[in-house]
Amino acid sequence: MSPTPPGGTTLKVDPNLAAALSYLGGVVTGVGFLILEKQNRYVRFHAMQSTITFLLVLVADLMLMGLGVIGWMLNVPFILSVVVLWVFLMFKAMNGVQYKLPYVGDWAEQHLG
Repeated sequence: MSPTPPGGTTLKVDPNLAAALSYLGGVVTGVGFLILEKQNRYVRFHAMQSTITFLLVLVADLMLMGLGVIGWMLNVPFILSVVVLWVFLMFKAMNGVQYKLPYVGDWAEQHLG
C-alpha cells in the first residue's frame, strides 16, 4: 500500500479517479483502462487488478451456479461480498492507495512487468 505516484495520465484525468473508474465496470473497464492508459503505472496496476479480480469472480460465480440449489443459496452472500470488495477497492484507489489484494495484487504487478 503506497500513495499515488506523481504524474499525469494518457487520458488527461486525475490518476486516482482513473484508478477508481477501472473497477467500476469490472473486467470491461479494467481492460479498457489497460488499453487506453499507456503511461501511469498506478492506473495500470488498478486496471490489471480489476481485470484479474473480476475474471476470478466470474469463474467462481459460474462454478456456484453449477452446484444447483446449494450454489444458488451460496450465490447471495457471495455477490454481497463481491459488492463490498468492489466498493472497498474503488475507495482505496480514489484515495490514492495502491492496495494489493493477496495473490491477485502480486499477479497484477507481475503482468505489468
